[in-house]
Amino acid sequence: MTEEAAFGSLGDLEERARQRTPADLWAYVAGGSAEERTVAANREAFGRRWLRPRVLRGVESVDLRTELLGRRVAVPWYLCPTAYHGDLLPEGEVATARAAASAGCLAGFSTLSSFSLEEIAGSAPGSPRWFQLYLQPEFEASAELVRRAERAAYDAIALTVDVPLLGVRDRQASGGFAIRTPRPAGNGPTLSSPAREPLPGPPPRRLRADAAATWEMIDRLRAVTSLPLLVKGILRGDDARRAVEHGARGVIVSNHGGRQLDGALAALDALPEVVEAVGGRAEVYLEGGVRRGSDVLIALALGAHGVGLGRPPLWALLAGGEEGLRRYLGLLEEEFLNVMALAGCRSLSEIDRDLVV
Repeated sequence: MTEEAAFGSLGDLEERARQRTPADLWAYVAGGSAEERTVAANREAFGRRWLRPRVLRGVESVDLRTELLGRRVAVPWYLCPTAYHGDLLPEGEVATARAAASAGCLAGFSTLSSFSLEEIAGSAPGSPRWFQLYLQPEFEASAELVRRAERAAYDAIALTVDVPLLGVRDRQASGGFAIRTPRPAGNGPTLSSPAREPLPGPPPRRLRADAAATWEMIDRLRAVTSLPLLVKGILRGDDARRAVEHGARGVIVSNHGGRQLDGALAALDALPEVVEAVGGRAEVYLEGGVRRGSDVLIALALGAHGVGLGRPPLWALLAGGEEGLRRYLGLLEEEFLNVMALAGCRSLSEIDRDLVV
């Protein structure tokens, strides 16, 4: 079987990836926190929405292009920043960057990448990309990461705010997973990494050094960079308003893929409140539970400016490496074009709340 033929459709991607992945690594990729109620809720939230397609709309031409924070892209989704792609395949985020660039798709890259942010940028020069920031115990370390991202021509900084401590990840603990890449974190071996902390113990040992951060941290970060700042990990309207008041250009509605607070609201269920609270003053993005083209349409109809893809790109890398990710992105684009046409939408501007019930 060739890499490209590693999976035939979006529907069999997850199972093909599971079959090709060691059990401990799969527990890490697929798992969430505690009983994984929020992992399930992210998908169930899409299952409760239905589309109301329009007909006879002249859909002989459908345009999927848009702008994400002012950067022109081919599709209204991006790859979520996820840690340690070097555990999935030897070329890690370098392969991820090349595959995303070939699809005209923006990609987010983690503080906890296996390759440095400069190596990632150099592997796909000129492609759209965001840098995800985990706050470091010393502010200057965080500031230097931001400055490095700006020098390497990243388009924005996505500050993750929902990890003051690591969630209780039962499946990961039971599976015995430990970060297996032989190289240190690509952005520096001294970085504070929630993924590398010991498995959860008594609460006092689990608090991270940046747990004391407050909203003023956004002001401090904005003072060291001209890049737009997104706040990632918002589930409430009042938090979204505060993010915008402190100068965030974007808000990412996310529960960390169900990997942090189990029982937290599904991202899609939180989206309408956040959209209303922001009131067009910043772009709102959704991460969590997006699997199919119809999910993208539902999220956009409920007010998301774009959506993040979390686990499926990892499944594609596990199932077929870089070519697997290229295939996944191609299949998703084909399916979304199909969904758009069947819903009677010729461009993203024609997607509105009236399409969803």
